[in-house]
Amino acid sequence: MAHGGGNKAIIAALAANLSIAVLKFLAYLLTQSSSMLAESVHSLADSGNQLLLLLGGRRAKRQASPEHPFGYGRERYVYAFLVSIILFSVGGVFALYEAYSKWQHPHAMDVQWAWVPLVVLVGSIVLEGNSFRTAIKESNHTRGSKSWVEFIRTAKAPELPAVLLEDSAALLGLIFALFGVSLTLVTGNGHWDAAGTGLIGLLLVTVAVVLAVETKSLLLGESATEEDIRAIEASLVGPGVSSIIHLKTLHLGPEELLVAAKIAVAESETGAQIAQAIDAAEKRVRAAVPIAKVIYLEPDIPSVPKQSLP
Repeated sequence: MAHGGGNKAIIAALAANLSIAVLKFLAYLLTQSSSMLAESVHSLADSGNQLLLLLGGRRAKRQASPEHPFGYGRERYVYAFLVSIILFSVGGVFALYEAYSKWQHPHAMDVQWAWVPLVVLVGSIVLEGNSFRTAIKESNHTRGSKSWVEFIRTAKAPELPAVLLEDSAALLGLIFALFGVSLTLVTGNGHWDAAGTGLIGLLLVTVAVVLAVETKSLLLGESATEEDIRAIEASLVGPGVSSIIHLKTLHLGPEELLVAAKIAVAESETGAQIAQAIDAAEKRVRAAVPIAKVIYLEPDIPSVPKQSLP
């Protein structure tokens, strides 16, 4: 996935969330709605998360150093994991606490300002919808035939899955807030507002856990996709390389892949011929899978199984 597409979706989400956070907080100040407060904090947390994703992408571009010889590509995973923690704590846990507090001490909203949260929520749905549409458009460039669940689970770059999850949670959260606020205004019962806040909290906690699980897998180190592995295997075999004894791959970052393989060479080949075969194999692999930036090939002579005596 091109990182530029991820940045475009992040910036669109950041612009939307900053605007929405201000409007939601003003609506909270006028109505004292717990749903509006939870949504204000949610949008503020999302804005911070998008800044973290941009910072992670920037820091990941640093050149490799003696201390970090394989570069800093995985910093994007670290910052994406921080996003999940913030979404869980600042967004989800706060909303659940606020829901519990308001359920214990419910209060009706000021009818004089009843139109404010409704207008803010409807406008927020429009803004979040535009952000979500941008994330979907950018994701479709690399999603291919994968389902959305499969795309989120297998994507090696964390930015678009994070924005997709955040935007989908934001849209559902706005619907929950609209539900709670509307029923509170109609019935005068503040328990509905608390219920909407609780649904927002449960939603954010769920999304945060999903994002944390997927990002943790990337942090631990994932292999190349099945498609890339097949391409690497097909490219390695060629003049001077009769077969692959074993192959291991590891993502050093979203767009940087480590390839390590033991390849079979003929016993009769000289050292110079083996070196030429390895160089040619590396060129074939990089042509087939451009993100294979680091390649280590170990030549070996396959052992011939001994025949049993009659």
